[in-house]
Amino acid sequence: MAAFLEISDDCTGHELGLFCVPKHYEEDLDSVIIPNGLIKDRTERLARDIVRDMGGHHIVALCVLKGGYKFFADLMDYIKTLNQNSDRSVPMTVDFIRLKSYSNDQSTNCVKVIGGDELSALSGKNVLIVEDIVETGRTMETLLTLLNECRPKMVKVVSLLVKRTPRSSGYRPDYIGFEVPDKFLVGYALDYNEYFRDLSHICILSDSAKEKYKV
Repeated sequence: MAAFLEISDDCTGHELGLFCVPKHYEEDLDSVIIPNGLIKDRTERLARDIVRDMGGHHIVALCVLKGGYKFFADLMDYIKTLNQNSDRSVPMTVDFIRLKSYSNDQSTNCVKVIGGDELSALSGKNVLIVEDIVETGRTMETLLTLLNECRPKMVKVVSLLVKRTPRSSGYRPDYIGFEVPDKFLVGYALDYNEYFRDLSHICILSDSAKEKYKV
C-alpha cells in the first residue's frame, strides 16, 4: 500500500491570518489545511520514491489538467534535480490530458476526456499519470481503462491528494501525497468553477463561497 501523510477528519486547518492569502479570497475560505511548504516537502519525497522505483526506464509523465498542473510542474522539477545529482535517474518526456467530472462542488458520474484520441501514442510506453486529487476514483478508473486499451508497457499513478469519502470506488493510486477529509478543497491549482487556482496553499472552501461562485 502507498505511504501517505494523513490529514485527520477532525483537522480544522490553520488560521488564514497566519499565511499570505490573496485579499480577494479572504472571505471565501475557512482555513489553510495544507500549507505550501508542506506540499513542497511531500512532493520532493514523492519524486525520490518515483526515481527509486522507476529509475532506468524511459517514462512518459502524463499531466491531468487543469488541476494537476502545479503539482506536475513541481514534481518534474524535483525529479530533474534528482536526475542531476544522483546515480539513478529517470529519462522523461511529458504529455497532457484534460478530464472533467465536476459540476460545482459535486463529482458527477459523467467523465469527459479531452485529448483521449491521442492516448494511442502511449502504446508500449511506461506512463506516469500525475493527478491533483482522487475522490471517488471513477475519473481515474475511466482514464486507466482508456489508456489500457492502447496497451502501454507500464502505468503508475501519483496523486497529490486522496479524499476519504463513502463515495469512493476503492481505487488507490500507486503514490499518494496526502489523504484528506471529505471537504471541498481549493488552491495549489485545485479550483471551484475555475476560481482559487491562484492560491499557494490548499484551503477549505467556505459554504458561502460555494454559492458565490456557483454556475
